[in-house]
Amino acid sequence: MARIENQKLKLVYLMQILEEKTDETHPLSTQQLIEELEKVGIQAERKSIYRDMDMLTEFGMDIIKTKGRAGGYYLASRRFELAELKLLVDAVQASKFITTKKSRELIGKLESLCSKNEGKLLHRQVVVTNRNKTVNESIYYSVDMVYNAIASNQCVRFQYFDWSIEREMKLRHGGKYYEVSPWLLTWDDENYYLIAYDMERRMIRHYRVDKMLHISVTEQKREGRELFENFDIAAYSRKTFGMFAGEEETVTLLCEEHLTGVIVDRFGSEAALRREDVCHITARVHVAVSRQFFGWVTGLGNAVKIISPQRVVWQYQNFLRSVLKGYEGTKRLEEEKPNRLKDAEFKEKMPGGFQGAEVSESNVREAAKEQGMESGENSKGL
Repeated sequence: MARIENQKLKLVYLMQILEEKTDETHPLSTQQLIEELEKVGIQAERKSIYRDMDMLTEFGMDIIKTKGRAGGYYLASRRFELAELKLLVDAVQASKFITTKKSRELIGKLESLCSKNEGKLLHRQVVVTNRNKTVNESIYYSVDMVYNAIASNQCVRFQYFDWSIEREMKLRHGGKYYEVSPWLLTWDDENYYLIAYDMERRMIRHYRVDKMLHISVTEQKREGRELFENFDIAAYSRKTFGMFAGEEETVTLLCEEHLTGVIVDRFGSEAALRREDVCHITARVHVAVSRQFFGWVTGLGNAVKIISPQRVVWQYQNFLRSVLKGYEGTKRLEEEKPNRLKDAEFKEKMPGGFQGAEVSESNVREAAKEQGMESGENSKGL
């Protein structure tokens, strides 16, 4: 009876065999298809295989038959091409907010969308271990819940945490629950963010989804619709460095011309650029002034200078002073190393023993190397 039931599933099994075991470089001959069917208890003849292939082709499957000794049938096209699956695998691996465990699960599911032989090619490029991944396994359900809240026009409630020095989750504000109106989810700086309206502070705020815990949808309807009617999420991300909030300003930067591409990449093609002289341009950009913005400017060195507004110039100067102040009183590494070795040290370190007061510079250098001192500036004057 079981064999008869299996015969009724013959076409279904053929579809599965074609999807899992064939591709352009791995066709299956008619005899191989018969043998695969026998493994699940289905008897087939060559003529029936021909008819089945015609029926599956008429159904819409892109089945190609190749001729020759190594010829056979294979599934030529699928819902996802191998190149597309490779892109998706790369995206999963690069996503910090997806945990290592979930990354492996998702990649395994992506591998099932191609043949097993092609799946091996995907698996070879998988490198998940030791990547900087989140540990919040509930993030996927949090994202789903936020989308449901947006679709139903309801608020969300959650707790928010930071990491402690012991690498433990420490709830902000003593575990107080946040309640906000969710409007958008965005991907920025390798993290997932919720863009929401904070009813208590009456302003737009953003939250990292992987730091949201115990999220739930409330009965309260969302507020702040008027602020999001013409909201440009791309512009918001460009002016908010690292998604750190700050006072919004239109800032003018004096830049060396070779940084034009850097400015356009950071602020978009709508950034107002003007040639200042043969070597410099000015750029008027909209930013949220924060330490992260100042850090970005500092990272470009003297190739970029904030020239207006003056209050932002002063803020940046104060930022630099505060950074330098943190290094005041710190001895330079070179200053901690002695410029000369004591006579007693020479007795132990000099090759061939201590030869008196007259010591050659080459010997001192050799001893200095043994002492771990670098040649160059640290050895001058020896």
